[in-house]
Amino acid sequence: MNSGGKQAKGFTLIELLTVIAIIGILASILIPVVGQVRASAHRAQCASNLRQIGTALRMYADDNDGWLPGTAHISLEDSWILSLSDYLDGVDEVRICPADPRAERMRQVDYATSYVMNDLIFTVGLDEMDQPIREDFRRLDDLMTPTQTKLAFIESDRRGISISDDHTHANNWANNWRAVINDIAPDRHRSGQPIEDRTHGTANYLYADGHVKNIAAGEIRRRIEAGQNIALPPEARDP
Repeated sequence: MNSGGKQAKGFTLIELLTVIAIIGILASILIPVVGQVRASAHRAQCASNLRQIGTALRMYADDNDGWLPGTAHISLEDSWILSLSDYLDGVDEVRICPADPRAERMRQVDYATSYVMNDLIFTVGLDEMDQPIREDFRRLDDLMTPTQTKLAFIESDRRGISISDDHTHANNWANNWRAVINDIAPDRHRSGQPIEDRTHGTANYLYADGHVKNIAAGEIRRRIEAGQNIALPPEARDP
């Protein structure tokens, strides 16, 4: 009994359940919003990373008669990560996408990267007689459609974490969505968990003229299943 002689009144069960319900409703609203804000921030930082990589590639090409650096496809010493170290400030941070679930592990591995170069641009495929099996697009200055030619993608987290995983294997992407999502992450920027076919979300793509574009995973899948290999420059695709 209190000093006024009246009994203190506590919460009733109904009032307590009402408060809990309100808290639950607020949480269901706020948690997705927080996730979307975080995803938006990661997407913006990732785009900045890719633009910096694009600038470094342009600087490297300017110093090497227009030619792009190599990848670890031939040897680890040829990797673009090593070639761009003198052109890219903070390369150890820039090479990692903040939305990559393996980001912290990658920081502990020398030259691991979330970004992979387009092997159809950076590498010449050779047959058993060491003859080119497709046109050589390695000279940046010779690309006919730089605004439409993709140079870099975000790596799939199904791949390894090492300098040897610095490029795609895009030769068989056309009509093969499974090969695409085993190689790159078209849904890297999303809120919530990935769905099985990886079409919920978007990803950033670096183009040969230096701009970065964010494209929905569903749109990438539509192009792939229409028979388009998005890694090829437009001039090299089948009509």
